[in-house]
Amino acid sequence: MRMGLAVDAACDLSQAFIEQHDIAIMPITVRVDRETFMDDRKPAELQRFIERRLGSRSHSAETEPCPVEDVQKLFLEKLVLEQDCVFCLTITATRSPINEHVNKASFAILKSYRQIRERAGVPGPFMMRVIDTRNIFAGAAPSVYEATRMIAAGETPAAIRERMLHLANHSYGYMLPRDLYYLRARAKTKNDRSVSLFSAMLGSALDIKPILRCFRGETGPVGKVRGFEQGAEALFGYAAKRVREGLLVPMVCVSYGGDLAVLGHLPGYDALRTACDECGVELMEAPMSITGMVNVGEGAVTLGLAAEDHDADF
Repeated sequence: MRMGLAVDAACDLSQAFIEQHDIAIMPITVRVDRETFMDDRKPAELQRFIERRLGSRSHSAETEPCPVEDVQKLFLEKLVLEQDCVFCLTITATRSPINEHVNKASFAILKSYRQIRERAGVPGPFMMRVIDTRNIFAGAAPSVYEATRMIAAGETPAAIRERMLHLANHSYGYMLPRDLYYLRARAKTKNDRSVSLFSAMLGSALDIKPILRCFRGETGPVGKVRGFEQGAEALFGYAAKRVREGLLVPMVCVSYGGDLAVLGHLPGYDALRTACDECGVELMEAPMSITGMVNVGEGAVTLGLAAEDHDADF
């Protein structure tokens, strides 16, 4: 059975990983200051957004996840012909309607695929499974990584789906913003109270940064540090500790809202890289999606890993 993956563009993954595993991307349309960007994780469009410095002034940006009709088109014109089973992994349904869109599209896809496959001479049935990773940005990466490993190992669709549902409840996504005023302004447009105005004012005055966590679809602060670099050191130190204590998936994903070369210069990153090397864990560096940058701001860091239940220690 031929099995493949489709993810929405807000799942942070490296371009090399996407190409290696031929992962289909469900794009997100982003409109900022009369400009439109197609967030499809393509390097050229991402670079165009970064060069325009829109991630520092896009409080009023509008994002439109892949519409139901476009999901149907992607599957009926391409994926039902190339695969026999496709797992669709999306960021948490509590933050985006993309999961709902894909579920709605699945009804039409499963109703229409037979004639399309028959005309193309493709035998057999087609299956699709929609999985809510219950996380965002880099926090969705461990589930995608594990899915590719299980597909390569020839696991059954049922086993893969069960594993994905388990990981959705054990994936941790962390965010370290640079600009609290930006984050507060952006959150306000979405009625998100993760960062209050008082916290933003106090944090900016004292250079205190929150460490935010997404876990099982809920996002909120789990720590605070003084200064972005100290925050990075604390976050990477925490991740290195989790690596040494054991992960459910042997990978850590770190995404950055800008030039990825910056990561190597942040305090604590070398120690995280060393821990990963010593424990046989892959450290994936990924550009933050355009969607991620308009929501948490330029220069932010997100980090994702999957582990047994534990308390955040910052």
